[in-house]
Amino acid sequence: MLPTLRCERRLLPELSADPQEEIWREVRGVELRGVVDGEPPKQGTIVRSVWNRLEWRILFEVADNHVWATFTERDAPLYQEEVVEVFVDPVGDLECYFEMEMNPLNAVFDLVLRKNRSGYTKDLAWRCEGLRTAVRRNDRGWCAELAIPFASLIAEPPRAGARWRGNFCRIDRPPNVERELSAWSVPGRANFHTPERFGWIEFAE
Repeated sequence: MLPTLRCERRLLPELSADPQEEIWREVRGVELRGVVDGEPPKQGTIVRSVWNRLEWRILFEVADNHVWATFTERDAPLYQEEVVEVFVDPVGDLECYFEMEMNPLNAVFDLVLRKNRSGYTKDLAWRCEGLRTAVRRNDRGWCAELAIPFASLIAEPPRAGARWRGNFCRIDRPPNVERELSAWSVPGRANFHTPERFGWIEFAE
């Protein structure tokens, strides 16, 4: 059974990546789990999500005792290092989905994938127009916040009750050990690009 995240409509504060903001303390988070077995990862991640009529906000709270990254430019291969990722299909037919990645240096990698006869084609030229991001370090690791304009994804913003498909993921690369992949909706294999396993994101009042 695929999980459902209830995303509440709220008045949104300034972008800060601060989990102590009142809005984030009030919103229930979901935890990422191992991509193959669904077990808790060694270093956990909590995701919280809210929206208004213009944008979708997502906060990642990342436990990490060795935060690192080197890429700072847009569309660098962030997935080769430590990163959090958002996958979303607003239509829900899995014919096309968007991917946005962030690293601890607030670099962004975004693309759209379109279904073809042999799988999916990656369009690296696509940009999430108007995307805003913020990163914050703390004593537990780091936090990343994304403000995704609905206009960059779909012609009309969602109404209360709309349901999209999507997933939230993380690549953790501790020193001298194997990487750890985690996701909200467990794909059952070591690959985030498993859209048939995307969960449901429900936009609620």
